[in-house]
Formats: sequence, structure tokens, C-alpha cells
Amino acid sequence: MKESMKDRQDIPGENRFDVIVIGGGSAGVAAAISAARGGARTLLVESAPMIGGELISGISMLGCLSTRGDWIVGGVVTELLDRLKPLGGYIGPVFDYRALHLVCFDTELMKIAVMQAVAEAGVHLRVQAFFCGIETGGDETRVRLMHKGGEAWYAARVVIDCSGDGDVAVAAGAPSEKGAPGTGALQPPSLVYRVCGVETEPLLRFVRDNPAHFGLGDYPGLGMDARQCAEALYAQGQPKVLLRGTQGLLKQAIDAGEMYPTSVLAIVPTSTARKEVSINSTQLAGVDGTRAASLSEALPQLMAQVSQGLAFLRRRVPGFEQAALAAVAPKIGVRETRRILGEHVLDEADIMQGRKRADGIAKGGHELDILAVDGHRHETIAEGGSYDIPYECLVPRGQRQLLVAGRCISSTREAQSSVRVMGTCMAMGQAAGTAAALCALDDGWSGDVRDVDRARLRRTLIADGAVLEGTL
Repeated sequence: MKESMKDRQDIPGENRFDVIVIGGGSAGVAAAISAARGGARTLLVESAPMIGGELISGISMLGCLSTRGDWIVGGVVTELLDRLKPLGGYIGPVFDYRALHLVCFDTELMKIAVMQAVAEAGVHLRVQAFFCGIETGGDETRVRLMHKGGEAWYAARVVIDCSGDGDVAVAAGAPSEKGAPGTGALQPPSLVYRVCGVETEPLLRFVRDNPAHFGLGDYPGLGMDARQCAEALYAQGQPKVLLRGTQGLLKQAIDAGEMYPTSVLAIVPTSTARKEVSINSTQLAGVDGTRAASLSEALPQLMAQVSQGLAFLRRRVPGFEQAALAAVAPKIGVRETRRILGEHVLDEADIMQGRKRADGIAKGGHELDILAVDGHRHETIAEGGSYDIPYECLVPRGQRQLLVAGRCISSTREAQSSVRVMGTCMAMGQAAGTAAALCALDDGWSGDVRDVDRARLRRTLIADGAVLEGTL
């Protein structure tokens, strides 16, 4: 909610920043690093005990490569991956021989890489700190945080909402939408877990010999049928496997009551040394990620699905016979809640036609990807290419000193299902952080984030390794 000046005391100097980033997930980490490296005194605020969000949940990075296999994201993403290599935590891009290139890595070592990058950039950090109020107007924006020690006010010239749910923008009065038009239906959240002791060769041999059980060959541009894709997956040698709830082994288990209803069970490598994979399969309909009560009610049900899913894998999937539970994600992974309405609304045509823009500040390449417990709409971008995201998608309507980045940017539901993945979120975060620093440090800045020098923003992003040009 908006707060009145009378509700706060004068803000001390140590609580004043050029840029404040609310939300320390993938978008927020990239935003904070970029703002700090741009010379801005930057504060990163995260409600969890550790920063990283989905980067440290166990899932791999989508959106870094297009379906064609071109890298469409660089910058902070590339740096984090480079930090993982000497630690032995980088597996690399793995193709699922359906339509997706996933950048796979060791979740535990990513925690180290993220913290190193944030610390070396000089970002100030507040963990276990909750956003609980905002006051706009004048030459700065003020936010109220609740953390150990009580409540405190902080101020910045620019605030970036990387909360995922658009909490800050909504509190400031920005318009938003949530869920499917007309029904408000939301994609189901998931609780990712990791399993160690998985034998890759028997698993991939099973896929090769039984392709009808698995999701393979969705992208026509591959020119391969399911059996050829299964052979190629076996030759690739990485345990990246997708079972669908509408076919084969997983459907049989769901129909028999052996498995909970789910649209997919995705297996992704996370550590060769530990023979470890992550499992993205748990799903629960009717959960609203903006309501604490809804998430709290969902947690025990999703945890029960973890147990049921592990039992299914051990019993029915070769290579998992001796597998053991290694870890469960520290929080529920939410795919969809609010979409903040901005100066441009990215839509399905922008995504599916692979539209390019001379003023783009980030690229996306993930498919249109809307999940439901009983189905999955997934459609590949034209020619397996990429699309450009304009700066206006990061600018909430009616706000002057506020940007958004991550899955809550200005988009339709269909477009959001593509931009919500980590690679794209980090690219948007880097753009938002860079823009915020350019604004905050400009003595002649108007006080409105719309007035950032767009040409300079693009030049800075390209110089910092962002991919903005030269891809289909």
C-alpha cells in the first residue's frame, strides 16, 4: 500500500541508495549487479535467506538459446556460467530433442557463483527482508522494509520491482492483470526436487528403445521422427528426458492412480559427480502465488507429490532403482501471477512471429509454454528463432521512478509464458539495472525512467555482453 510522509521518519544516509532492487531471484540478481557495475549505489532486497531464486531451486536455465541453438542471452548470464566452470559446476547446453536447449549446472555451486558476483559488484544486500510499503513523489521513491530488527524506510532515485508478482508496482498504484482473461486461471506451481544416484546409461537406453513413452521431436525444423530423436538423445549422453502425462509410461501411472495428475515429468542433469538430476513434475491447480494462505495450503500437497514421484521413478524408470532424494527446492516455484501493464504490452504475435525491434533491450527465445495439470500448450517461435523485448515493457503505466523486470513485465498471458524463464528474466534484469543506473547518475535526468537515453542504454548493454543483434 502507499504510505504517507507522516508514517515515516527521516531516512538516514545509510538507507539511501541510487537504485533499490526488490526481489533477489534471477532477474533481481542481474539487475542489481548491472546497476552496481554502472556506478550506482545499489541495494538488493530478498525475502528468502539466500539470493538466487530459481537459479538455486534445481531447475536448468531456459531462454538462453533459441530452438535453432543460437545463444540469445549473454552478459550476466555468461558471467555466472563462466564462474561455474572452474568450480566444476557447468554442464552446458543440453538439447532435449523436442524443442528446447537447456543450460544445465550444479545448483549448489550456483549459490556460490551468484554470491560471488553480487559481492564483487559491490551490491548492498538485505536478506530475510520483506517489502511492505512504498511512497512515490518528489525526486526519490521510498520503500518500507520489514526485517530482523523491525521496520525501516529506504530511499532511491529508481526502484526496480523483481518480485515476480509485481508487488511493488501494484502497491505504487500501477495497473495489472492476473491469469487467463475471463477466468483468472493460473498455471500450476511446482516444487522441484533433486535425486542422486541415477544411472544415465540405462535411462537413456530405455528412452532409445521406447520413444513412444517420451516427449520427442516437437519442432518440425528438426526433420527427425521420435525414434531418430531418441537415438540422438542417447548419443548425446546427458539425462535430459521428458515424460508426458498424456502418453506412455506416465499416462499409464496416472490412470492407475500410481502418480498424481501432471502434464509433464522433466528430468534434467544437475551434477555428473553426484549422478544427480532434478525433477520438475509436481503440479497443483488452483494455487494463487500472491496469497500466502494459498501457497501454505499447497506446500504439504506438493511435498506429498515429491514422495509419490520419487517412488514412481524408482519403480518404473530404469536408472532410478537406487536413486535417493538429494534436495527439495527451498520454495514453491510459481509460473504465473500478475502482469504489470506498461507502456508496451508484449503479445502472442510478438513472440510467435519472432518480431525484431531497433530499440530492443533483451531477447527471448523460449516457446509459448502454458501448463495446466491436465494439458500443456506449447508452440515454437517461427523458424525456431527469437524475438526482441522493448524497454517500454519494463515501464509501468503511471510510474516515473519504477521499473519492472522478470515474469511480471508488461505482457499478455501468452507472451508471459515465454518471457518467464530464467535466461530471459536475467536479460531483462540486466537491462533494467543498466537503465536505472543511467537515470540515477545523470545530473540532468528528468526524474522519469521513460527519459533514459535509449541509444546509450543499448550501447552499454552490448558493451557489457548482452545479445541484442545478429540472431534470427
